[in-house]
Amino acid sequence: MFVKSLELSNFRNYNTLSMNFKNGTNILYGDNAQGKTNILEAVYLAGTTKSHKGSKDKEIIQLNQEESHIRMFIEKNLIVHRIDMHLKKNKPKGVAIDGIPIRKSSELFGLINLVFFSPEDLSIIKNGPSDRRRFIDFELCQLDKLYLSDLANYNKIINQRNNLLKQIGFKPELMETLSIWDMQLCEFGKRIIERRKQFILELNEIVYDIHKRLSGGKEELVVKYEPNVLSEEMEAKIEKQREKDIFYKQTSSGPHRDDICFTVKDIDIRKYGSQGQQRTSALSLKLAEIELVRQTIKDEPILLLDDVLSELDRNRQNYLLNSIEGIQTMITCTGLEEFVANRFHIDQLYKVVEGSVTSENE
Repeated sequence: MFVKSLELSNFRNYNTLSMNFKNGTNILYGDNAQGKTNILEAVYLAGTTKSHKGSKDKEIIQLNQEESHIRMFIEKNLIVHRIDMHLKKNKPKGVAIDGIPIRKSSELFGLINLVFFSPEDLSIIKNGPSDRRRFIDFELCQLDKLYLSDLANYNKIINQRNNLLKQIGFKPELMETLSIWDMQLCEFGKRIIERRKQFILELNEIVYDIHKRLSGGKEELVVKYEPNVLSEEMEAKIEKQREKDIFYKQTSSGPHRDDICFTVKDIDIRKYGSQGQQRTSALSLKLAEIELVRQTIKDEPILLLDDVLSELDRNRQNYLLNSIEGIQTMITCTGLEEFVANRFHIDQLYKVVEGSVTSENE
């Protein structure tokens, strides 16, 4: 699969934009704050309905405009598909595939698989658990349709249960309805826990070999899933924590409090790893993610690299660039020194200046 072209209107700093991509390496270069990342964001948004930054639709639409439009053509198994997305300030976004509107974002599932890699991802090891949960969710929501549905239901129930916990203080009679939400919370929560456990096991097998090669055989990285509660114990834990939840007015147990642990020689590198160790581990994790997607969908994902190379030393740059051969890649950077130094083949080169994109090799 690969992205053939992208058209934007009233999107971030682009009034209008139309550009084609090659099924290889596409590089967007230029100074900071010119709009390079916005192009990658548009591709990711069109493929997943979500911004990698977590931005709301109204933040993406240009000032003084009511809506924004993205049109993206992709080719998969020799068939071309068109994704249209209308972002509106005060209404839900509208999405159509090949001119047919879809009602749920899950209907986009399986059409395109994207892996986004930004400098923030290099901090996933040292950052808080919410970033690591987001990493699991972003990937599993593209690979597993059932997980996508379970997670959406779980998040909805958590919000409704938390609202109920706040109301019980004023209306004690609502206590009777709490068990209904608890039952549904456990139903979806247990499925999420089991799927995350399986995902981390699969990821760990791949990341182990990648990290060993990346560290020159010096380190063995082990990734472990740290569930807040085991699936078989979830009902009992929710019941036990009920009084505490009512007091604090929030749900204290469940997969929304999970984490992932990273160890090298039994040392938890989240707390005790050097910056170099943490960054190498984050890179290993991202490369393992690409390989896992490849194995799961029996196709190549599309890789979006947002100014990552400048954050890596020469050896890691080399390893990353060698790993992405055969994958359509869109790379943003401020200069081309890394590619010249690594003798890297560039299929398409664009210069981005203040929301204007110029092809330099057509």
